[in-house]
Amino acid sequence: MGITRKLEVKTPVPVDIDIANSVEPLPISVIAEELGLQSQEIEFYGNRKAKVLLSVKDRLKDSPDGYYVVVGGITPTPLGEGKSTTTVGLCQALGAHLGKKVVTCLRQPSQGPTFGIKGGAAGGGYSQVIPMDEFNLHMTGDIHAITAANNLLAAAIDARNFHESTQSDKALFNRLCPADKDKNRVFAKAMEKRLKKLGIEKTNPNDLTPEEVNRFSRLDMDPAKITWRRVLDVNDRFLRKITVGQGPEEKGMTRETGFDIAVASEIMAVLALTTSLRDMRERLGNMVVATSRGGDAVTADDLCVGGALTVLMKDAINPTLMQTLEGTPVLVHAGPFANIAHGNSSIVADQIALKLVGPGGFVVTEAGFGADIGTEKFMNIKCRYSGLKPQCAVIVATVRALKMHGGGPEVVAGRPLDHAYKTENLELLRKGCVNMAKHIENTKLYGVNVVVAVNAFATDTAEELAAVKEAAIAAGAFDAVVCTHFAHGGAGAADLGIAVQKACEQQNGVFKFLYPLDLGIKEKIGMIAKSYGADGVEYSLEAENQIETYTRQGFAGLPICMAKTQYSFSHNAAAKGVPTGFILPIRDVRASVGAGFIYPLVGTMSTMPGLPTRPCFFDIDVDLETGMIVGLS
Repeated sequence: MGITRKLEVKTPVPVDIDIANSVEPLPISVIAEELGLQSQEIEFYGNRKAKVLLSVKDRLKDSPDGYYVVVGGITPTPLGEGKSTTTVGLCQALGAHLGKKVVTCLRQPSQGPTFGIKGGAAGGGYSQVIPMDEFNLHMTGDIHAITAANNLLAAAIDARNFHESTQSDKALFNRLCPADKDKNRVFAKAMEKRLKKLGIEKTNPNDLTPEEVNRFSRLDMDPAKITWRRVLDVNDRFLRKITVGQGPEEKGMTRETGFDIAVASEIMAVLALTTSLRDMRERLGNMVVATSRGGDAVTADDLCVGGALTVLMKDAINPTLMQTLEGTPVLVHAGPFANIAHGNSSIVADQIALKLVGPGGFVVTEAGFGADIGTEKFMNIKCRYSGLKPQCAVIVATVRALKMHGGGPEVVAGRPLDHAYKTENLELLRKGCVNMAKHIENTKLYGVNVVVAVNAFATDTAEELAAVKEAAIAAGAFDAVVCTHFAHGGAGAADLGIAVQKACEQQNGVFKFLYPLDLGIKEKIGMIAKSYGADGVEYSLEAENQIETYTRQGFAGLPICMAKTQYSFSHNAAAKGVPTGFILPIRDVRASVGAGFIYPLVGTMSTMPGLPTRPCFFDIDVDLETGMIVGLS
């Protein structure tokens, strides 16, 4: 790319926030112009970030795409293996060192981990998105918009149940379709979809029969089957289970519910999987929030709130343009949970980026957690809805994680690493390489070339790094490359960039999904479980009932989004390497109908994290002399 920035790296590597603060970002207008965006296609949020409008898709709709690359990883330790850092480093290498047109597409991080235990998600070392503080905090307010929309819907659900319980059919109808002074009534536009759903073709509210008035006016939601929860973008364990409706004005209509973290909202998943404003409006309205006492699915459009949700989300649908430390462009958009949702950045960001880089250019996007979760969902959910097909999948591996999979001591966040991880141990390492081999095998099933990025740490030896490369090639990887992008920026990932370029140019496989959509829910779950190494699947009675309900309601044709631990191929986080001979237990099955997937729960999944004894916020402050943020990680 034309305009990039030369890094001045230091040894030892300073902390992330100090590196980020040491580099003055280029004006975002320069990044936009270099990328080929026109002035009417961007909205500035200051001079360091901007929204990219979807109109660019229309202008470039007939332009050919660039190469499409997804970055996944092996089964990680709780410390993470540097997937985001590798994604950024690879793009800095392609753009700033190999002269390629490139766009990095990343998820927006939640403020929960930023202030909690994990820290931010801007990459690390000399491979970061900047401004790092703006990336990790409010950015352009997308998560706040999701929070507002989600909680408006939650309020609408409880308010509707309250009003239905305290009013007759006639009183309800009179308030839903009020008469003017001449006793004329009209249906609001938002009511049209519900009328069609009920099979009511009348256009004059006064023509409805008493039976039609009853069906139209009453959603009759079963309070025990309301699945929609309120959200907040903060780790707060005491909101996991709460009771609402305790005020005297609510007339005893209490209900047990809880809060999720904002990025777990289905609205976030909708944002990530939508392809246009029209598509987002449809998906938001289709979100199923409850089941009626009669067994029918109740949607946001049944509550007539889908349009209002779209209004709150109309700016959030536009990706945010930022940059890396070396001046290569980044599109940040959406940040769905990688467990109960699909854990990938947005389709629209990828679509826009692929048109902007054009033939010979590269779009690199990251998939959450290990390849068994993030890459699988990228292929079977995101690519299915986008119609896009990747040419290359990168799998990030570390000596540390492979030693853990070889039987090394437990790795615990916040505790010092065991001596085994700091000294050479080829036997432990080679045993653990089976985990990497299984991820390579699974990823190759989609018909893409696989490149392994060995993210090198200072304690790794040359023999250990060579052993990982050898094992990766033996397992069928197109190539395996040792990378030092954390310490050296794009220069440390230049060989990885060359390998990825060759993998894309030499891609000759036929892209294919793991399963067809016309299989039943259980059959699709079984195929994914088999890819994990499971001998079979076991369903709880609750899961069996939900599968029957979703099949009856017409949702069996949706793709599957497995909600399981990221720390093992199996349901047991302690089972490292490549577990075999296990039966995968499905505790429950739920649906994100608006987003467009069924998600089986494998074990217990927390959707509201808690704060540790010493959260990250202990170190976060503002330097009162300079106004700079300090302590972000």
